[in-house]
Amino acid sequence: MPLTTAVIAAAAGLLAIALLAVIIRSRYIRGRLLFSAALLVVSLGLDAALAQGLGDQVLLAGLARLTVVLAVLTMTVAVAANPWKESRPSERMPAIVQDASVLVLFGVIATLILREQLLATSAVGAVVVGFALQDTLGNLFAGLAIQIEKPFRVGQWVSIGGHEGRVEEVTWRATKLHTKMGQFLIVPNSTVAKDVILNYSEPVVPTRLEVTVGVSYLTPPHAVKEAIGRALDNAPLVNRTPAPLVTIDAFSASSVDYGIRFWIDDYAADRVARDQVRSNLWYEFRRSGIEIPWPIQVEYSRPEPPAQTTDDEARAAEVVGRVELFAHLPASLWQRLATASPLQWFTRGEAIVRQGTSGRSMFVVLSGDVAVVLEPSQQQVATIGVGGVFGEMSALTGAPRSATVRATSACQVLEISAGTLAGLLREHPSLLEPIGRVIAERRTGLAEAQQVADAADAGRLSHKDTLIERIQKFLNL
Repeated sequence: MPLTTAVIAAAAGLLAIALLAVIIRSRYIRGRLLFSAALLVVSLGLDAALAQGLGDQVLLAGLARLTVVLAVLTMTVAVAANPWKESRPSERMPAIVQDASVLVLFGVIATLILREQLLATSAVGAVVVGFALQDTLGNLFAGLAIQIEKPFRVGQWVSIGGHEGRVEEVTWRATKLHTKMGQFLIVPNSTVAKDVILNYSEPVVPTRLEVTVGVSYLTPPHAVKEAIGRALDNAPLVNRTPAPLVTIDAFSASSVDYGIRFWIDDYAADRVARDQVRSNLWYEFRRSGIEIPWPIQVEYSRPEPPAQTTDDEARAAEVVGRVELFAHLPASLWQRLATASPLQWFTRGEAIVRQGTSGRSMFVVLSGDVAVVLEPSQQQVATIGVGGVFGEMSALTGAPRSATVRATSACQVLEISAGTLAGLLREHPSLLEPIGRVIAERRTGLAEAQQVADAADAGRLSHKDTLIERIQKFLNL
């Protein structure tokens, strides 16, 4: 290539780079164009040295041509392989593959341009470079293989050699992972190529997790699986589709081991999801009377604690006396209701009752708060604190639950069954009218808040005598 041609090519290249920098918005491509421009400036400097007769004329002429070639190759590959409007390399042809393509083409052209100089030193140079850069070249070719095969992509969660993290970048030398502990882990590409890679983000985005829990042999499997299902329903991070799977995994020395397999959308939240499931299991098992047995190594005996102590009953009786439905009853009947009804614990976010389901009990809030929510709009219409009641309409008439009630904090409730209420009203039939009046007023208020209840049905339920007849019929009074 004549000297004047090289100068013209360099000048034309600089002009093309300037035009492309105006048209293209990608910062990544602009960076490559800036590198090409620097090479063209170097080429012009070498041409100037040739014009002054400085140095080895043949070598300088070859270097001038090579810098122009490298600049043109870098510019062409960058513009052709990457999106013009996105400031990142192409996913189909990552940066490391683009660099390798440029180097291969440049090596071929350099061999043709500087054939005599390269042949004189190629044998010895290849041996020296091979030994000096053995590890670097291994990482380089491993990085190329990773980018071509794509076992993972930037942003995906992977496990490499026992280390978990989100892929941040794949360079010539290493793969960079961001771990859940906030640490930055750099794994050489040669190590990545040799180790087993577990990609949590493929072939589908949802990731399946597993939790194992041991349960006493005294509880039937169907009851355990139903309780686990309720616990999963109250875990916000657990997907409903695909549906969770609960199986009996083993009959252990002191427990039946159940495997709970469920799916979440974001693997980064796997520990939080497992915590939600395990926490809900504890509360649900406690309410359902299901025991998680302790490991048994030696024989021992211990007194079984009562379900609720005298202090618990006294506190529950005091709260029952503050309830509008029972305020007019004698204190002895408050104590009777507290003694005959179990205490239940619920954690924050759990559904205590669900709208549309059947129910044969009512609840008195002893601690914490609950929210009354209408389905499916999720409109919150009321908050009930200590001394408040809910579920009384279902307990006294058998009607489906008219709203969903969720715990807004860890709370304890007294669950009064329809049978307990029926026994109380049989012995004291005079209580039916004031209780019916209070329930009718509460029912009318809920119907107004709901705004979608049938007007005729709401009017019928608000009539005291009709409501009392329904209570008598349901409780066989």
